[in-house]
Amino acid sequence: MRFQAAVLRSYEGPFTIEEVGLQTEPAVGEILVEIAGTGMCRTDLAVRRSAGRSPLPAVLGHEGAGVVVGTGGPDTAVDVGDHVVLSFDSCGHCRNCRSGAPAYCDSFASLNLLGERDEKPPRLTDATGKALAPRWFGQSSFAAYALVPARNAVRVDPALPLELLGPLGCGFLTGAGAVLNSFGAGPGDHLTVLGAGAVGLAAVMAATAAGVPAVAVDRHPERLALAERFGATPLHAGSPDLPGRIRRLTDGGAQYALDTTAAPPLINAALQALRPTGILGLVARLHTPLSLEPGTLDRGRSIRHICEGDAVPAVLIPRLIRLWQAGLFPFDQLLQTYPLAGINEAERDCDAGRVVKPVLLPERANR
Repeated sequence: MRFQAAVLRSYEGPFTIEEVGLQTEPAVGEILVEIAGTGMCRTDLAVRRSAGRSPLPAVLGHEGAGVVVGTGGPDTAVDVGDHVVLSFDSCGHCRNCRSGAPAYCDSFASLNLLGERDEKPPRLTDATGKALAPRWFGQSSFAAYALVPARNAVRVDPALPLELLGPLGCGFLTGAGAVLNSFGAGPGDHLTVLGAGAVGLAAVMAATAAGVPAVAVDRHPERLALAERFGATPLHAGSPDLPGRIRRLTDGGAQYALDTTAAPPLINAALQALRPTGILGLVARLHTPLSLEPGTLDRGRSIRHICEGDAVPAVLIPRLIRLWQAGLFPFDQLLQTYPLAGINEAERDCDAGRVVKPVLLPERANR
C-alpha cells in the first residue's frame, strides 16, 4: 500500500512530502486508520532539539484522527468504519498501565519516542525501499494512513468534525488533564498558567469549565488576549514583582500552577506565588538546570511532573468533547488548518507564534 506522508530526514532540514509504502497488514491488536486530520504538537518539533534521540528518517505526527479502514482481527476493540481519535501508546500490562496511569507506562519512551530502528522487514519504507521510523507515539500520523495499536484509538461520534479532533489526543489532553485530573481543581481554588500556547490555553479553558479562576502569564499580547477570551486574567511575564502580582490576583496565592515554558525564572515566580501546600506542575522538558530560590518549597509547597495530563484517553477525550459541545471547551477556536503539503509553513507559523495549533489535512490517498 502506497500513500503520501511528510518525512523528516534530518534534524535541521525541512519535512518532505513523499510517497511511502506500508509493507504489512494490521497485526492482532492493530488497526489501519485513514487520517482525516493531524495536529502539530511542540513535541513533534522538539525532535530537532533532541537530535539523535529519535531515529531519522521518520514520519512524525501524534495527534491524528481518522476512520478505521482495517483491523487485525475480530477481537479488536474498534471496527472498520469507526471514527477514532488517536492518542499516545502504552504497553497495557505494566504496573502503571494496570493501575490506570498509562502515561507513566514503563515502556513509554520506547513506544512513543524512540521508534523502531531494526524492524525486519521494515513496515514503512520510502520510494527506494529504505526503512522509515514508523511508530512515533504509536501513530506516525503526518500521513494519509497510520497503522496503530487499537488501544491508542478512542471512538467518537461520526457526526463530529473528525478532521479537527486530533489535537484532543495530546496537547489539549495534557493541559486540560493537568487541571481536571492531576490537580483535580474546583471551586475555591486558583490556578496560575505559565505560557499561553496550546497546552496552557487548554488548561485555562478547563479551569473556566471547572469554575476555577485562572491567571495566564505570557510575553505575547495576542496570546494573553486569547487567555482572557477564555476566562483567565492576563498578566505579562515581564511585569515587575511577578510573584506579588500573581498573589494579589489569586486571593493571596494560587493553590495550583502549571508551567508549560520550562523557563526557570517563571518557574521560580510561580513557586513563590503559591499558597502554602500549593502544587506546581511541569509539563515541558527542562533544557537548562533549575535552581530554586530559597524558601520556594517551604510550607508544604511541592513540584511534580505531569505527563499527558495523567489521562486515560478513553475517559478524558470523550469528556472534553462533551465540554466542547456544551460550549465550555472551545478548542476549535485555536486551530488553523493546512494541507499536509503545507507542513513546513505550518511549522514556521507555529514557531513564530502566528498560530496556536496547526492541523494538517492529508489529501485522500490512492490505494
